[in-house]
Amino acid sequence: MTVRLKIRGPITLITTREQVLDRLHRGIQTQERLIGVAAGAGISAKYAVKGGADLILALNSGRFRQMGLGSLAGFMPYANCNEMVMDFGSREILSVVRDAPVVFGLCGTDPTVQLPGYLDAIRGSGFAGIINYPTVGMIDGQFREALEEEGITYLQEVEAIRIAHERDMFTMAFVFNPEQTTWMLDAGADIICAHLGVTAGGLMGTSKAWSLEKGAEIAREIFAVCDNSGKQPIKLVYGGPVHTPIDVQYMYDNTSAMGYVGGSSFERTPTEEAIVDATHRFKATGHLEQDRQLMDKLTQLDEPMGYVAFVKEYVAEHYADPISMTELAERIHVSRTHLSALFNREVGCSFPEYIAKYRIHKAQDIMKHSKQPLGRIAELVGYPDYVHFSKTFKKYAGMSPQAYRQHMKDKYT
Repeated sequence: MTVRLKIRGPITLITTREQVLDRLHRGIQTQERLIGVAAGAGISAKYAVKGGADLILALNSGRFRQMGLGSLAGFMPYANCNEMVMDFGSREILSVVRDAPVVFGLCGTDPTVQLPGYLDAIRGSGFAGIINYPTVGMIDGQFREALEEEGITYLQEVEAIRIAHERDMFTMAFVFNPEQTTWMLDAGADIICAHLGVTAGGLMGTSKAWSLEKGAEIAREIFAVCDNSGKQPIKLVYGGPVHTPIDVQYMYDNTSAMGYVGGSSFERTPTEEAIVDATHRFKATGHLEQDRQLMDKLTQLDEPMGYVAFVKEYVAEHYADPISMTELAERIHVSRTHLSALFNREVGCSFPEYIAKYRIHKAQDIMKHSKQPLGRIAELVGYPDYVHFSKTFKKYAGMSPQAYRQHMKDKYT
């Protein structure tokens, strides 16, 4: 018997700054949202790219997620973060990811590396660029003060970005406030990523995160610095309250974000859900399908965040129909007052305000892509009364529907 071996062609990695930026800007020009996935294993990176990821980030927290730990383990002295990323990033991620740039999560405050030479080693290994992670920006209080007294500061991370930029490497920067944004822009960062804190959601997500509205406010402040700088960086959001596609859409609707970077959202939460569900299915073999579906729904609604997720998903599917908080509370068998309080706490605004914003953003989207009469658009997004639609539109868009349509016409002609 003759055995034929399939010989793979050479791996073509996207490694130069020019290649990466050209790829990303082409995506932006076609009005695609950019997606970055922080992966801790080759299998996560491989299938993220198959799903359309534009960037893969090799971060040490991703490796700890693969161990069943939370992302914050990446900030503890369990391993040398730079060595860890170089090891699994080279062996697992670069070996399977061919169609997307891979970014090295660099701890710029590491006193054991000489940055110029280490950056050359990162580029020589096939990484497209760097991002400052783990970052001092995630630390506050007395511990942050003590670190800075020892000379361990965020400015060291800024310097790492500056040196990488001078070497014509692609650079991403996690920033937490407008001041850090200015520093990173001056250092030459190609992407400014508004870091909104540890990701909420899932079994190991933090229960203490900014509300969606607060996260959007922080992102707007950071992006305002970008817009006023004249440097035109790519603007992304990461973490905190943003952990579902609906949350990401909220950021697109309420900030000028061009895309989203996620770690737990792509790697931990889907894995938790899939493994729990698969195990339950095998365990419950022989039970009626209806019983399984009922148990799944009850499990999803065990946690308060499950209630809020249900409301957001319901709005996304039924925004064109009449919706009341009372009706939704009855559907999941909780009191209206309790559900309203949970919703306000997580989202950061009242339910009526949330659904009004959602409908107006949908109307704006329809107006951008069609020439439907404004009265018809009002009906499509849940406003049978055009006068009510017009007043609500002006409240949240800052101009009347007619003025907005003319503005869009002038902008794209």
